[in-house]
Amino acid sequence: MKAIAGMSALGALLLVAAPAMALEVREQATIKAPIEQVWKQIAPFCAIADWHPAVEGCTLRKTGGTQERDLALKGGGAIQERLMAVSAAKHRLRYTLLSGPLPVKNYSSTIRLSAVDARTTRITWSSSFEASGAPDAEARKTIAGIYTSGFEGLRKRLDSPQ
Repeated sequence: MKAIAGMSALGALLLVAAPAMALEVREQATIKAPIEQVWKQIAPFCAIADWHPAVEGCTLRKTGGTQERDLALKGGGAIQERLMAVSAAKHRLRYTLLSGPLPVKNYSSTIRLSAVDARTTRITWSSSFEASGAPDAEARKTIAGIYTSGFEGLRKRLDSPQ
């Protein structure tokens, strides 16, 4: 009986000591534009300032051979991010958050494009992170909102008439 109680206490201790589980967000949308046209908006690391409604400006810098961007947010605030990988062949861009006001830490994100047909592109924006300073649900909602508003910005910029 004592052995079972000891095992239960050990199990509870391991649960408390375990690192926070990563949260994930994945949003998708379709853009009525050819994949190469959408890629031209996504691939340049600072081009997000041209299509994301929350971003007022972007400054690109090189640090140790990697690209980093400083995003000036509308209404104030700034976000710093580092480009981790970009593949024109796979239409994929991966980056991490260095600092900013978002309720997350250990944030890593990927934007992927895939052709639905010759005139339509599917964009998938996904991330993995831990909530920081906010409940998990609020952190997920914040990140999902960033992605969906970005999709709307891309649509306004690229959607061709039906």
